[in-house]
Amino acid sequence: MNKTYALGLVIFATLGTFMMTAAEPTVTYVGHEKVAKGGTLVTQPDLAVQMATRTGPGQVEVHEKETDVFHVLDGEATFLTGGKMVDGKKTKEFQWLGTSMEGGEVHHLTKGDVIVIPAGVPHWFKEVPKRIEYHVVKVIKP
Repeated sequence: MNKTYALGLVIFATLGTFMMTAAEPTVTYVGHEKVAKGGTLVTQPDLAVQMATRTGPGQVEVHEKETDVFHVLDGEATFLTGGKMVDGKKTKEFQWLGTSMEGGEVHHLTKGDVIVIPAGVPHWFKEVPKRIEYHVVKVIKP
């Protein structure tokens, strides 16, 4: 028996065992009525999905264990990433809020944009001229 064939058998046997013992994955469906209402749509140990609307600036945020993925559905905002949080305070486990930011990269977010903010990176909706509506997917580290 050649090494490649033997390795293939080991991988196949390992995957078969894993598939028989792993929990059956479940699909989460959220209907358009609930999405239209906004707020938190899905909460799982490793992710969260939210529908958010802002009509003004927010605070600087740092999530130690959450990567944020924003998809802008409507509106616009001046959004800063990176830099250094000013007057940061821990508000709950793995979450920080600050009053402003020094430095960082400026992004002008508009309808259709997607931005990914890795865990640990400060970010801030600095200016929201009218309103911005967006989906947030939070990928949560263990």
